[in-house]
Amino acid sequence: MAKVGCAILGSGNIGTDLMIKIIETSTVLELLIFAGIEESSEGLAMARERSVKTTHDGIDGAKQLAEWSSVDIVFDATSAGAHGYHNEVCQIDGKQMVDLTPAAIGPYCVPVVNLEDHLEEANVNMVTCGGQATIPIVAAVRSVSKSVPYAEIVASVSSRSAGPGTRANIDEFTDTTSRGIEVVGGAERGKAIIVLNPAEPPMIMRDTVYTLSVGAETTDIEDAVDAMVARVQSYVPGYELKQKVQFERFGSNNRLHIPGMGDYEGVKSTVFLEVEGAGHYLPKYAGNLDIMTAAAMSTAERIASLKFGVAA
Repeated sequence: MAKVGCAILGSGNIGTDLMIKIIETSTVLELLIFAGIEESSEGLAMARERSVKTTHDGIDGAKQLAEWSSVDIVFDATSAGAHGYHNEVCQIDGKQMVDLTPAAIGPYCVPVVNLEDHLEEANVNMVTCGGQATIPIVAAVRSVSKSVPYAEIVASVSSRSAGPGTRANIDEFTDTTSRGIEVVGGAERGKAIIVLNPAEPPMIMRDTVYTLSVGAETTDIEDAVDAMVARVQSYVPGYELKQKVQFERFGSNNRLHIPGMGDYEGVKSTVFLEVEGAGHYLPKYAGNLDIMTAAAMSTAERIASLKFGVAA
């Protein structure tokens, strides 16, 4: 069966994990080019071992390769700062972009929440690892509520799984995730915090989601969260709810005060998540990378099916 040709920009942790995922598991995508800027990077060496065409001259080098003309989808696993130029090149050359940086030039895309809304876009943004893990939960709560005035997420990841790209994009991570909580998750106001935990042995990614919802029953929230977790597990098997959703009610006699917003009545939900990686390239504790690459591949496969007629 014919596959859709793709390229990956960025030979770091995320790009390398995505490369192995595509090569070993995708029935829809064929990796033709793997581009980085460090000639001695492990990722480029691994790509060459797998007979993938490589370049250490970034997207400019990728454009010079004969395989570039057969590439339909380009994954950007570099940095928010570099993505602007990469997008310009790909739009001129008619390439579909799946952006794994926090640049957010294209619309935010969380596959289980709003993928169908953006299948025609030339550039889709995968938000952040914290966004991919937590926005589905905010959306689940919002789906059974009249409103979600506030949602806050705390993403805790092992320091070992945070490479140079992740560390360079901390500010973009918080801004992009916060905005994604609002735009995709449906909260009126969102806040995101990331914690790089140096614990040894390394900890598996943990996420805590707090929401204040109005007009929702706790049983409905619990059912919606359970259903959403099952949907995410379809492409991230290591995604788990660690315990039952915790609830606290706020009424007219004990309103919840949110600084800068006011006092509210409603239900506060607290959701504890764990994300274990599939171990394609990095250790299983690096679930923060795994959920990004899994979401990106799932998005690209759906786009391949719609735009290029390749069945999964």
